[in-house]
Amino acid sequence: MMAGKVKYLYIILIVLLTASCSSSRKAAKAPMIGGLTGEAYIEKVIEQVPAWQSLSGKVALDLSLGNGKHAEVNATLRLKRGESIQLSVAPFLGIEVARIEISPDGLVALDRLNKRYIQVPFEEINRWARTDLSFAVLQSLFLNELFVPDKAQVDLNDASRFRLSLEGKRAMLETEGTHRLTYRFFTSAEQGWLQESRIGVSGTPYALQWKYDAFRQIEQRFFPEKMRLSIEGTSKPLALNMDFSRLSVGGDWKARTEIPAKYTRVEVEDLLKMLQNE
Repeated sequence: MMAGKVKYLYIILIVLLTASCSSSRKAAKAPMIGGLTGEAYIEKVIEQVPAWQSLSGKVALDLSLGNGKHAEVNATLRLKRGESIQLSVAPFLGIEVARIEISPDGLVALDRLNKRYIQVPFEEINRWARTDLSFAVLQSLFLNELFVPDKAQVDLNDASRFRLSLEGKRAMLETEGTHRLTYRFFTSAEQGWLQESRIGVSGTPYALQWKYDAFRQIEQRFFPEKMRLSIEGTSKPLALNMDFSRLSVGGDWKARTEIPAKYTRVEVEDLLKMLQNE
């Protein structure tokens, strides 16, 4: 049972490793949205971002593997801005059996049951996935924030970097990405809440879609308690639903994971082979 949960946590790691996406298009002149025009609306979206330094809570992970197959894992999320994002599985008396940690250095996954780990720097991830993924982008996705490729956090000075257009009842904000990636953000025109972030890999069908729902007030700011990550363009559709509860702001914990000396390092390619045989 626990081995199965560890296995699915590793699959979630693979989903995060391969997170990349779609194509771009030109936006029309900025229309009137939510009673505001152009940069004023974009500034409203930026101002509403909580910009917390830390966030933690419980999260139910539901991984869809295609062909109607699902895997569910309950975990704890801990996030410290600029330092790490941790997903920890500890089902029995708080004893951790597996952990995924994303930091500015890359990704680490610990399998405490089998005493093995994966450690992958972002340079290797980007060579492997043929993309330009970064900790700042993943952090913004978890924090329901807009992002631009060369900054750790968007502020009001970045409003002019976004193009604005209206799509039905949603406003689309688009910004220039790197030579490989394009970034689009969809917000509710009335409230200005970020409902969807979309990263695209130019010239390919690959897309990462990160949707947000069930907004509720936390520390006088609205934040989504449901997120859905889906990867498009692959032979088998992959999706990860995240249902958060008991979210809280602040708190202190060790932001970086120490790898025990007796653990065996496993390469991503070897892990994929193991998962196929299990």
